[in-house]
Amino acid sequence: MGIVVSISRRSCKIRRFPILEDADVKQQIATLLSSAIAQLQSDGKLPTDLQPRIQVENARNKEHGDLASNVALMLSKPAARPPRELAQMIVDALPQSPAVKSVNIAGPGFINFFIENAALTDIISAVEQAGERFGHCDLGQGEKIILEYVSANPTGPLHVGHGRGAAYGDALRRLLSAAGYDVHAEYYVNDAGRQMDILAVSVWLRYLDLAGEEGVAFPANAYQGDYIWDIAATLHREHGDDYRVAASDLAELTGADDEQRMDALIDRARTLLGEKKYAFVHHLAHSTLVDYIRDDLTAFRVAFDQWFSEQSLMDAGAVDKAVEKLKASGHLYEKEGAWWFRSTDFGDEKDRVVVRENGVKTYFASDIAYHLNKQERGFKHMVDIWGADHHGYVPRVKAAMQAVGQDPDSLEVLLVQFAVLYRSGQKLSMSTRSGEFVTLRELRHEVGTDAARFFYVMRKAEQHMDFDLDLAKSQSNENPVYYVQYAHARIASVFRQLEEKGFIYERGAADLARLDNDAEQGLIAQLNRYPELIRSAAAKREPHQIAYFLRETAQAFHSYYNAHQFLVDDAGLRNARLALIKATQQVIANGLDLLGVSAPDTM
Repeated sequence: MGIVVSISRRSCKIRRFPILEDADVKQQIATLLSSAIAQLQSDGKLPTDLQPRIQVENARNKEHGDLASNVALMLSKPAARPPRELAQMIVDALPQSPAVKSVNIAGPGFINFFIENAALTDIISAVEQAGERFGHCDLGQGEKIILEYVSANPTGPLHVGHGRGAAYGDALRRLLSAAGYDVHAEYYVNDAGRQMDILAVSVWLRYLDLAGEEGVAFPANAYQGDYIWDIAATLHREHGDDYRVAASDLAELTGADDEQRMDALIDRARTLLGEKKYAFVHHLAHSTLVDYIRDDLTAFRVAFDQWFSEQSLMDAGAVDKAVEKLKASGHLYEKEGAWWFRSTDFGDEKDRVVVRENGVKTYFASDIAYHLNKQERGFKHMVDIWGADHHGYVPRVKAAMQAVGQDPDSLEVLLVQFAVLYRSGQKLSMSTRSGEFVTLRELRHEVGTDAARFFYVMRKAEQHMDFDLDLAKSQSNENPVYYVQYAHARIASVFRQLEEKGFIYERGAADLARLDNDAEQGLIAQLNRYPELIRSAAAKREPHQIAYFLRETAQAFHSYYNAHQFLVDDAGLRNARLALIKATQQVIANGLDLLGVSAPDTM
């Protein structure tokens, strides 16, 4: 993992600062290299139109240096010079820096840097001064991003599949904010359309059963879960028989297939109940489940700035407006009474229905209106997190945006694979249609919010994930979240022991030059990686990088803890080691917070 500085790119522009004021040593070295190249350009020794991307990596072999850059190899061709010759020119032009002990050139033209120990240990002071904000950066430069995630249909409780999108989305929100973006988090509530009607009818049919109406058939394509009974029970408890009709009134519903018969049932329910009563059942089902989802996400430490209603788009005429825009663009055509978007013009495999033959707008029409609404609210950069099963939906939404004159590249879609649960080595079956699934609430109660969130973001979001429930509950070094949290708690215990022994931690008395053994140097190197890690993880939309880093940092600390005493009689060494582990504790807490995981002082 390295730091990349592109002189021409606004998002990563070089800041001018005294070399030792930035505790991120890689950033210091990148700045030195960019200054050297700029000087060579100014002297006419390199073309002025060179736009180098400077990469600074951890050296693979510590004998060759602490850090290395391949910038000479990258610039060799455009500069028309052999890489080793160019590397020597860059080294000769490097400004003096107290952070650099020595520089050499290796292999075909790698520039290797040996860093002064004082420059590396400066990270300890930087952590102490920045505290909870250590690692935050201005990568985003205040750019507004609207981040939409979860957005599950409010037709049932959130299940473990939704949980992964929730954990990933919220961790990304925290990460982007730490990287300097102005993030607006949003949940899009699909509270309009046919699925909500199916939900309302499902509740009503269960209500009729509770009211004693026998012989009412419950369709296989209705919502089957126990939560439907719960909502129906509320309706019956609070309104008695006010919504009851005879079972015979629902007999002989016709239709060529299950879906057509469901549509006929919805129409019959509207007629028998009347619009006012039907709307009440619809609202009861919808509001109950939205509240349930909201409570689940709050308990899961997932936050949103706004819950945006699809129905509000309908009520405001935004969906009609979007359809008219598509018509005006010439990309809609009528066929058999329906209106179709000619998405094949934009590379889609087939055209898509926007308005059905019965005049009802499709979800696609609502999604077009929603993304137009986002842009109208001033968000030029939209990030949507969808389930991986929606990958085919991406090009058609982008095509529709392009068709109405919007920039399709302003929409960034990130895909999340569902998680597969295992207990005692056995895969748990999941079926949302039958209502047989593990809810997010059940998962949270079984393994805890911390374990669930950490496990969800341990892998790339687009990769398949097996969730081992037994491992998540175990209190062992094999459980990664326990291992990381235990490192934080262990450090807290050291400071409790400090008081018990009558010692006082004097940060100003710490002789950081004493931190010279391999365990200390390794831990210091880890801390120095953290600021760069925030930039990298945010730019790549990869919170799992934070999880990996935390596991590595915990491992480095535990090894240090097991090999060395901290509360030694030598005050200079004692304070130096305490300063190091205190900084380590802060970085672990900061990283856990980015993942929405707590940092306990006792375990």
